[in-house]
Amino acid sequence: MKSFAFGLSCAALASSAGAQAPRQVCSNATGHHDGFYFTFWKDGGDACMTLAPKGRYSTRYHLVPRKNLVVGKGWEVGSKERRLGYRATFEPGANSYLTLYGWSVDPLVEYYVVDSWGSAFKPPGESAPVLGTVESDGGTYQIYRTTRVEKPSILGTQTFTQFWSVRTERRPQGADAAITFSNHVRAWERLGMRLGTMNYQVMATEGFGSTGRSEVTVWEQPR
Repeated sequence: MKSFAFGLSCAALASSAGAQAPRQVCSNATGHHDGFYFTFWKDGGDACMTLAPKGRYSTRYHLVPRKNLVVGKGWEVGSKERRLGYRATFEPGANSYLTLYGWSVDPLVEYYVVDSWGSAFKPPGESAPVLGTVESDGGTYQIYRTTRVEKPSILGTQTFTQFWSVRTERRPQGADAAITFSNHVRAWERLGMRLGTMNYQVMATEGFGSTGRSEVTVWEQPR
């Protein structure tokens, strides 16, 4: 699969003063690139991620049915108080979403703050009841809690809880946006949904059996 990165060649990106050279990742990996943490995980299909300077990345993917991709760039240790900024161009196809994404342990929780999604599926699905709402960063988010039974996690195959905040309307693309994560954490806590010790935290592109692409830049936003 050909790499792409914000319309610039790898040579042009590498010329940025002090920036680490772009890197393409096409198999499962985590690590660091130019001061940011990254994750790339898929369980089937065709996908690659291009790591660009600072908090920038891009990805293209063509996933076979029922196969999953999660890629993103952010921080190795998440923060319940983080306010992040991002800018994205996102072509999600039928079933993908753009989300602040991460994990905690003790308890093991996978969490999402979803700002955009594809044409055929709005996470976490119609069967999940809405537990409440939270107003944050110019929008309304609906809150959900779901359970995954014996599924892949950062601790191997486990049963774990998912926390969701899903924006009621897709966030416009191409402009700077912010996610104040503490607003979601406090709204979850009011519903008895508590995170544990924070693991990684990234601005992620996630896809299920879909074809799509994204270009994302993420940064720490002053509070």
